Amino acid sequence: MKILLIEDEKDLGESIISYLKSSGNICDYVRDFDEANQAIHLYQYDCIIVDITLPDGSGLEIIRNLKAGHSRAGVIIISAKNALDDKLTGLELGADDYLTKPFHLAELNARIRSVIRRRQYDGENQVVFNEIMIKPDEFKVFVNTGPVELTKKEFGLLLYFVTNRNQALTKEMIAEQLWGSQADLVDSFEFIYSHMKNLRKKLIAAGAKDYIQTVYGIGYRFGE
Repeated sequence: MKILLIEDEKDLGESIISYLKSSGNICDYVRDFDEANQAIHLYQYDCIIVDITLPDGSGLEIIRNLKAGHSRAGVIIISAKNALDDKLTGLELGADDYLTKPFHLAELNARIRSVIRRRQYDGENQVVFNEIMIKPDEFKVFVNTGPVELTKKEFGLLLYFVTNRNQALTKEMIAEQLWGSQADLVDSFEFIYSHMKNLRKKLIAAGAKDYIQTVYGIGYRFGE
C-alpha cells in the first residue's frame, strides 16, 4: 500500500514511517501544511494519515482539499485533541477513521488495513480475479489455489494491477505506486519492465493466463 503521513512531530512521524515500512508499505512523510498540499496534488495514495494540528494550517483543510479533488485515498485523522467537534467535523468532511494520540502503532496499522479493505476490496480480506487470489494482509498470492512466491515489488505490482484492472496505467503511475515520491529521482523506467517480465513469468508458470498487456506509448493494462 502507498501511504502519506502528515505529522509535524518529528520523532512520532519517523516512528510511524519506520513501522509502516517494516510492514511492507510504501510511505511518504511531510511535516507541514504546504508540503502536504503539494503531495496530495502531485501523487496518488491508498491511505493518508493526517494530524489535525499543523504549524501552518489545519489538517481538516487538507481533508477538504482531498475531497474537492475527488481523491480515492482513505483518510485517517490522528490528533492529540479528543474534542468531539474535531472528530465529527473530520468525519463529516469525509475522513474514514479517527485515532487519538497516544496510540499503538499496531492499532494504526490495523486501522489502515481496515480502511483499505473497505475502500478497495469491498470489505473482503482477499482480492479475486479469475484464477488469481490475493491476500493483501498476508502478502500471499494463489493461482488455482496453488501458492505463488513473489517479491515485495512484484506483489505490489500485481495488487495494483488487479485493483485497477482494465485501466491503462502509465509507467509513471506504476513507478509512483511502487516507489512513492522517490520515483521522481529516476531517469528511466526500464526497471519496471524487469519487474513486469518476472511477474508475468511467475504467474504463467503457476497456470494463470497472460493478463498483462502493453499499451504502446502509454504503459500497461491488466485484464482479459
